[in-house]
Amino acid sequence: MCGIIGIFGNENAANLATLGLFAEQHRGQESCGMAVNDGTTIKLRKKMGLVKDVFTPDKLKNLPGNIAIGHVRYPTRGASSVYNSQPHIVETLSGPSYALSSNGDIVNYNEIRSWLENKGVYFTSTNDGELILKYIVYHVERKNISIIDSIRKLMKNVKGAFSTILATKTEMYLFRDAYGLRPMSYGLTKEGSIVVASESCALDILYMDWKAEVKPAEIIVVNENGISNLETDPNEYRSTTSNKHCIFEHIYFSRPDSIMFEENVFEVREKIGACIALNDDIDPDAVVPVPDSSNFIALGYAKYKQKPYEMGLIRNHYVGRTFIKPEQTIRDESVYQKFNPLPNFFKDKVVVLIDDSIVRGTTLRKIVKLVKNAGAKEIHLRIGSPPVKHSCFYGIDTPTQKELIANSKSVSEINDFIGSDSLKYFRMTDLEKVVKKPDNYCYACFDGRYPIK
Repeated sequence: MCGIIGIFGNENAANLATLGLFAEQHRGQESCGMAVNDGTTIKLRKKMGLVKDVFTPDKLKNLPGNIAIGHVRYPTRGASSVYNSQPHIVETLSGPSYALSSNGDIVNYNEIRSWLENKGVYFTSTNDGELILKYIVYHVERKNISIIDSIRKLMKNVKGAFSTILATKTEMYLFRDAYGLRPMSYGLTKEGSIVVASESCALDILYMDWKAEVKPAEIIVVNENGISNLETDPNEYRSTTSNKHCIFEHIYFSRPDSIMFEENVFEVREKIGACIALNDDIDPDAVVPVPDSSNFIALGYAKYKQKPYEMGLIRNHYVGRTFIKPEQTIRDESVYQKFNPLPNFFKDKVVVLIDDSIVRGTTLRKIVKLVKNAGAKEIHLRIGSPPVKHSCFYGIDTPTQKELIANSKSVSEINDFIGSDSLKYFRMTDLEKVVKKPDNYCYACFDGRYPIK
């Protein structure tokens, strides 16, 4: 899970891209980068750190151009280093000529990389984005195949999730894998600039005249002539007859003010909360979310139960998302820096504590301890997703099942480990009811049914 942004046709492209990346900072806090094109040269800046620290006004002055693509990274494939940060660029005899940002993971990465290396292609990272870029450039530069046909060849042979922006010196190409696993939206500003982003909330701050989602297997060409949509049948490139959007985007990753897979994220989360409440006999004094991704799940629960919705835990927003911290010790320390209970709020209360998911269980264990130490009489933990039992290979950092607590412990054992008075997960059968087209989603992290192998 990462965030991408692309701006075409604006002399302040780097500034607009910075605004878009900041709106998507929740999708990755490890590193960020931007490639800016002035029609002659593509300049690249990428560093470890947050958007506001890397793209300061003095640095943006050195990034002129009317085409910009950017990226915020949450590490999945490849070590936590600037070499694996995006965008990636490829130089030809005329200098830097291609730049690419992508969100997702490639399943057959090792196979494709070995194939390219045997053709004499050199890699500087272990990142999926570089693989995608060099696969395309290899076919364009060495096989004399058009960029569009090279992208189609990629869709056929490179397996996995990718929502991608490719920039040349004069054009921008937007394309998405045939399953539509990761989100991607684009639109036109009131001034006529074309913008693409992982989430629609990043488009909203740039005052769009209209916006839409990039369709699975669609290729969009953006140049001085405008927008050309090249639609292909996604079934040519996939083994299923339906889309397989990541359901975890609705549960956790996306901002609630985004429209994702033709659904309002906040509405899906409220439905999850209401559905949990429907099947729960607890009569709490307060319903408290673990902020922020659980806020609307808890709100839906509280509305249905007609119980007080209370922000009993205060979050320090200057601490990143603990789930996507690269090391367990950093995640543990972040919990204490990130959350603090309201003074005297929890004393003698029966609390329904809502969280979106349990991955490793260590974060929630510490949060429950915080709430108990604050005086709660009972803590009933309600989770807005089914048990996460399987690794994700499409852009979420759960590479081994041994990290997933639900893979080795029963619900009762997890409850004992966390220290709550009771624990209930959202049921799979109910999860499929809260979205309009349940067959269009990937639930592999819950049921192990992987659409791409």
